[in-house]
Amino acid sequence: MPPGLRTIPRHLEPRLREALRDTPAVLIHGPRQSGKTTLARTVGEARGYRYVSFDDSDALTLARTDPVGFVSRLPEKSILDEVQKAPEIFSALKLAIDRRRTPGRYILTGSANVLLVPGLSDSLAGRMEILHLHPLSQSEIEGTRSRFLDLLFRGRFKSGLSERLGSELANRIVRGGYPAAVARRAPARRRLWYRDYVETQIQRDIRDLSRVRSLDTMPKLLEFAAARTARILNVADLGAPLELTRPTIHEHVALLERVFLIERLPSWDRNPTNRLVKRPKLHLRDTGIACELLQFDSARLEADRSVFGSMLETFVLQELRRQAAARRDPIRFFHYRDRDDYEVDIVLELGYGRVAGIEVKSAATVQAADFRGLRKLREVVGKLFVAGVVVYDGGATIDFGDSMYGAPVRRLWEAS
Repeated sequence: MPPGLRTIPRHLEPRLREALRDTPAVLIHGPRQSGKTTLARTVGEARGYRYVSFDDSDALTLARTDPVGFVSRLPEKSILDEVQKAPEIFSALKLAIDRRRTPGRYILTGSANVLLVPGLSDSLAGRMEILHLHPLSQSEIEGTRSRFLDLLFRGRFKSGLSERLGSELANRIVRGGYPAAVARRAPARRRLWYRDYVETQIQRDIRDLSRVRSLDTMPKLLEFAAARTARILNVADLGAPLELTRPTIHEHVALLERVFLIERLPSWDRNPTNRLVKRPKLHLRDTGIACELLQFDSARLEADRSVFGSMLETFVLQELRRQAAARRDPIRFFHYRDRDDYEVDIVLELGYGRVAGIEVKSAATVQAADFRGLRKLREVVGKLFVAGVVVYDGGATIDFGDSMYGAPVRRLWEAS
């Protein structure tokens, strides 16, 4: 059973503390209810930071109508929560930082991708470090420090046996990673939380960001997206049942991305070839939300192997993203597919050099044939390829030679 909500340390915390030592402003951005405010206040208030939330209508009005005055009256150290609501203050923050470039002046949080707000990148370029806080990773829930990414980029996994997760894997997928949902022990209560969360995101956050008239189609579009998670994005297919135009669908998808409900996983194309399929894959940002949208509990998910396979791929991708966000060395995520039907579910690139591949299988066994796409990726990447791993629902880590491994899904969050 996971620990209580307030006892889960976030792996991003050391990076936040480090950034505050040498950077005037630090932005923590990520989904609403992912724990940004808790993290900011946990770190900041012990150091004397004053907390201001733009969910407070009075503070929001002051910031919008007199941004320079608002910023000038802030104390030396401030936490500004939900800054996407008051983009007017970005230029005022720039002026304040340029007058006194002291490290750690501001901790900002944003529940929409504020990097897309016009002028932000110009206003705070070179003055702000950006940290992405995802919902809880499995390693945070378990209280472990996973070494999976280190082992992956070293190309070294020791053979050995683990206990197969079995039905517990479906439970983890359906549980998702939002702290408030994880804290609810009863599955029915957790599903209710996810249902309310999606409604709030659409009715409040998306409405705040856009003047889209057909907001009533958003819940259905998100449901269609959940049904297509881990598939190549086809905008026409996604929007056809709603009879929406392609520009409208593109706009809706962009809005869902901006509030961190979905993501487009780009195609890896460092080795230019016209044989590559360059369309992105669509993924939900959290499998707890995806399963609730499709009304799948753990029993139904385990029984439907097609949906289970797609959800497992999304689950693995998001676990790796959540772990990668806490690292100092940037890791970029892609997928690989070519016109000869070779594909790799997840391609990870460390810096601009080392490349690794992850193939996700819902089966309890792994075979040499499962490495077909990974071997093709190694051929295309050449010397920069470090390892390929088939993550599967089994109980043994197996060395298949040539830096190819089969690894149980639980290895993603185990400490060793």
